[in-house]
Amino acid sequence: MTVSPDLPQRDKPWLIRTYAGHSTAQASNALYRSNLAKGQTGLSVAFDLPTQTGYDSDHLLARGEVGKVGVPVCHLGDMRTLFDRIPLDQMNTSMTINATAPWLLALYIAVAEEQGADVSRLQGTVQNDLIKEYLSRGTYICPPKPSLRMIGDVAEYCYKHVPKWNPMNVCSYHLQEAGATPEQELAFALATATAVLDELRPRVPEQDFPVLAGRISFFVNAGIRFVTEMCKMRAFVALWDEILRDRYGVADEKFRRFRYGVQVNSLGLTEQQPENNVYRILIEMLAVTLSKNARARAVQLPAWNEALGLPRPWDQQWSMRMQQIMAYETDLLEYDDLFDGNPAVERKVAELVAGARAELANLDAMGGAIGCIAYMKSRLVESNADRVNRVERGETVVVGVNRWVESERSPLLGEDGGIMTVDPAVEAEQIARLEAWRAGRDAAAVAAALADLRAAAREGRNVMPASIAAAKAGVTTGEWAGEMRAAHGEYRGPTGVSAARSNKTEGLDDLRSAVDAVSDRLGRRLRFLVGKPGLDGHSNGAEQIAFRARDCGMEIDYEGIRLTPEQIVAAARDGAAHVIGLSILSGSHLPLVEDTLKRLRAEGLGHVPVIVGGIIPEDDARALLSMGVAKVYTPKDFELNRIMHDIVTLADAKAVAAE
Repeated sequence: MTVSPDLPQRDKPWLIRTYAGHSTAQASNALYRSNLAKGQTGLSVAFDLPTQTGYDSDHLLARGEVGKVGVPVCHLGDMRTLFDRIPLDQMNTSMTINATAPWLLALYIAVAEEQGADVSRLQGTVQNDLIKEYLSRGTYICPPKPSLRMIGDVAEYCYKHVPKWNPMNVCSYHLQEAGATPEQELAFALATATAVLDELRPRVPEQDFPVLAGRISFFVNAGIRFVTEMCKMRAFVALWDEILRDRYGVADEKFRRFRYGVQVNSLGLTEQQPENNVYRILIEMLAVTLSKNARARAVQLPAWNEALGLPRPWDQQWSMRMQQIMAYETDLLEYDDLFDGNPAVERKVAELVAGARAELANLDAMGGAIGCIAYMKSRLVESNADRVNRVERGETVVVGVNRWVESERSPLLGEDGGIMTVDPAVEAEQIARLEAWRAGRDAAAVAAALADLRAAAREGRNVMPASIAAAKAGVTTGEWAGEMRAAHGEYRGPTGVSAARSNKTEGLDDLRSAVDAVSDRLGRRLRFLVGKPGLDGHSNGAEQIAFRARDCGMEIDYEGIRLTPEQIVAAARDGAAHVIGLSILSGSHLPLVEDTLKRLRAEGLGHVPVIVGGIIPEDDARALLSMGVAKVYTPKDFELNRIMHDIVTLADAKAVAAE
């Protein structure tokens, strides 16, 4: 008789998630329940840009943005629909929300109470990291200091009432998307965490602080250089342990564990040969799963086609199956850490730790993360410029982009272009539901709840209890954020372009000469206006365009994110722009560009050439060109000097026409 050897003990798999949400709460609820039925073990909610930035779906700035990059949640009814038939006391929910994190958590708690859940048993995370929003993502509302206080409000409330909830997810993910080096990603994220811990320390008794510190989690990025990325995660583990032990006196090791979730890199996904993205995603996943002592607690993977547009349910399923195969078919979870004692790994980890420590010391000397936002932003713009330059020069090989570019058309694209589109009627339907909600609520109860919320914000009280009461009274997202704006003011983050230093000199002499020549014909320096209409905060591309145009000798008008078409047209008129560039990555390009062009013509500026960049499907690109847009650029247009040449050519044609 043959006796089978005992199978090795397997570690528990990480939480398997997909980042999802679109169109409406009802459609997103159906997607969530479908994904859970397919084996997903946690939820990761994507909210649309109006929800993230504190506007109701009928606000002027929300036009064209409703339901595009996530689900619109304007009030308790939307949140109730979003989690219909999903028992929240049995779910682990991650909500990617920052400026409106106190409000969305308040809505979530209110729905959980409606379901009869024991709130103390709720498990999940709100991202709640405003510093990275100032640096990279752009969905901030209030200035840094009151925003930090609200982060503290959420953490303090959760510590007392929702102890299994992670009240903050320090998010270095978008720092890497904005160009951060591994050392910068480590340092800027850890500086953010220490700013939050300094805010939290006085809020609880000294003996309870380790428990509160132990609830801070991280959300990181893993790029294609997966050995470096794996070493980065081991460096995060070492540095976080060191900071909690030495800076904050946390003695118990269980409260010093580095707990993180991850979405692997989206910056490296290519529009060209998009099927190659499957391999990239898998390789990047290895960085956060192979090393047991630095393994992610939760993983969500982008879909292969996210550089093209909104993934379809099948695309999300494919990414989820990748996780399941890794977790359940391989023997990865049966072994101790594979890299302990590896000299190459130890050298790389030591190198990253040393670089991060040096940057952290620099930030501390300047007053910490809150006082260094402009500095960190300019460093990110510089690092991203270096990354773009290396790709342009071919020093960084990107398969299908700057090497081996010949390709058959991917059969995965299909007749629908390989992406899902949001029906334009969704916005009008959401607005109609919002109007019905407002009409059906108790106006007196809403007024009383808003008054208490206003008082809490202005008096410095914790805003969470008043926010939960406001959620139950029927207050809307825009009304909640309006009170925060009234109490604390609005913030406009630094663009980083003017402060950043350029190392780009090669290949620009001819362009600089061309800019000088066309400027002479125009009678003044060529003026290029870069505008970001709508609520899209992904400013990395716009910053690099403005940065390179400045290096070429153009005068640049770039005021950052979140502008209305009216404001952009006014800036073009007042600055007498020769060329206008619009950057929109949220999928709202058609209505926003159409509105901008109409306003330009009404102002007598219809002759000013307009170029548009973003994640734009081919059919939409043709529609933009038929509207009168001069050029359309998508992620495949990575050669910035070619775009600069196009700008010069458009301005030159304008000069010739004027002669």
